[in-house]
Amino acid sequence: MHQSLVVAFALSAIVALSPVASAAQVELNPSHPDTYTVQAGDTLWGIAGRFLKDPWRWTQLWDANRDLGNPSHIYPGDVLTLDYRDGQPRLRRQQGIRTVKLSPKVRVTPIEQPVPTIPIGSIRPFLTRPYVLSKAQIDAAPYIVAFPDKRVIGGLGDRAYVRSIQGPIGESYTIVRPGNAYIDPDSGANLGYQALFVGEAVLERPGDPAKVKIDRMELEAATGDRLLSTRVSMPETNFYPRAASRGVQGQIISVLGGVSQIGQYNIVVLDVGSDSGVRPGDVFAVFSGGERVGDNAKIDEFHQDWKRQRFWSQETWYTPYRTDGWVPDDQPSPGFPTHARLRNEAGTVILPYERAGILMVFRAFDRLSFGLILEAERPMSVFDAVRPPPT
Repeated sequence: MHQSLVVAFALSAIVALSPVASAAQVELNPSHPDTYTVQAGDTLWGIAGRFLKDPWRWTQLWDANRDLGNPSHIYPGDVLTLDYRDGQPRLRRQQGIRTVKLSPKVRVTPIEQPVPTIPIGSIRPFLTRPYVLSKAQIDAAPYIVAFPDKRVIGGLGDRAYVRSIQGPIGESYTIVRPGNAYIDPDSGANLGYQALFVGEAVLERPGDPAKVKIDRMELEAATGDRLLSTRVSMPETNFYPRAASRGVQGQIISVLGGVSQIGQYNIVVLDVGSDSGVRPGDVFAVFSGGERVGDNAKIDEFHQDWKRQRFWSQETWYTPYRTDGWVPDDQPSPGFPTHARLRNEAGTVILPYERAGILMVFRAFDRLSFGLILEAERPMSVFDAVRPPPT
């Protein structure tokens, strides 16, 4: 699996055509090294970031660095050297010493694995499991209706009865539990439902009800859990990091793992998917900001109370207000009806957007996508905006 991933990301991404980039060129990282020895645990994204200001801009350099050879053959111990030819920088690779293991059959096998594109361990479970389901998929899927011996839940090795499965004996199924809906924060539209991974089961007897055996579990199975056949097309695993298409705008609507502040290698859910042209490998910049905050230095100037309002003032009639709470009828005049306390909009400030990090989409659904935070410049939060990075 690692080898199929690394073919996609050309190590030629990590050299610029000139030290000062034009619109069609990329910039070298100002602190780039002249020589770097590939280490165990490196990723091609990380190596690219050592040499390039924007590591996702590798496609502009594919033809500029043919001396590198096949990027899937970059191993720990290889030495990468930056030099110049005809005034243009290039990257040369010197192979390191390979460690081998000899078996009694005198078979030689490299111990080292090629450098992966990204930290694949962070996303491996999310590549093959159906973490998002539509309402139609939930309604159409077979579901656990009961357990033998009147059990309420099922564990590893237990059997379960499932409504209407007619597949062949021995077929494998993934057990999922429909969770909360993903809601578009702007339109309120339902974008899909969480599908919590419960476990895996094998069909022992088809029919209605069918009988399955639970042979792997992460959560205890319960009635209502859905079963999905594992005979589905595998998601994309060859990632070609590239800037997302211009014009695609979205935001983070959830973070997996139950964390409140989002950092490097967290997995986030975006409210844009394949219907907006989002593809695995798309890179987005994350922007935080846009909050409306009060100007405390002028807070006294802009609190408005209708009971003390100067109705003859121009600001009363021509300045926009927003409701800032409600004043009860206890003071200062008993019997005065409850009324709104307003704040002049001029007494607030909208904070500017600042780039907070970089993420790469690794799985796209119809109206949602999952992304891995690759770089975190500051903490990020749900509802932060995502936009294509500059190209």
